[in-house]
Amino acid sequence: MKFTEEIARRRTFGIVSHPDAGKTTLTEKLLLYGGAIQEAGAVKSNKIKKGAASDFMEIERQRGISVATSVLAFEYSGTKINILDTPGHKDFAEDTFRTLTAVDSVIVVVDVAKGVEEQTEKLVKVCRMRQIPIIVFINKMDREGKDAFDLMDEIEQKLGLRVTPLSFPIGMGYDLKGIYNIHRKNINLFTGASSKDIHNTTSITDLNDIKLDQLIG
Repeated sequence: MKFTEEIARRRTFGIVSHPDAGKTTLTEKLLLYGGAIQEAGAVKSNKIKKGAASDFMEIERQRGISVATSVLAFEYSGTKINILDTPGHKDFAEDTFRTLTAVDSVIVVVDVAKGVEEQTEKLVKVCRMRQIPIIVFINKMDREGKDAFDLMDEIEQKLGLRVTPLSFPIGMGYDLKGIYNIHRKNINLFTGASSKDIHNTTSITDLNDIKLDQLIG
């Protein structure tokens, strides 16, 4: 493969957020579903044997935070994906700011309960200054949090972004039944109370589809 072709097939994106919003956990899931690892690790690994792949430094494992940017890569549908898991803590923000010079796009992770936080606003400001495409990922939907519409309004007001949802939750916290994928026009329903395992994916035509009443009431 030619050098230019190798460059063209690569996509590099950073994952940024306020501390504890779930960047590293999201990175683990992307690695898992991308086939790069066989088991997703835990960030707080002092009690769990399996640690997060991107938190490889001893201080990161002890404190449960990312101190330095980690680069993780895997192949997906013929494309080389490079994920940059960045530190969220403001003490290590300089490393994150440098990382943003090397990305094609970013995923901004927002905690559904806490909403848009201080460090998130600073990081998005840098992304906008550099004209970096942004995807906002709302995390921890299996916990009680802010109303989806209120949270989207907060994102638009505080981050200055005009958001277009690609998916929408069906319930929240203990009542989270699944996700309505607006982009693919299907519904992913979860099993049990863990809200971790998808047991049913059903295609629908629109929100008036009779299948919705049958599936979720």
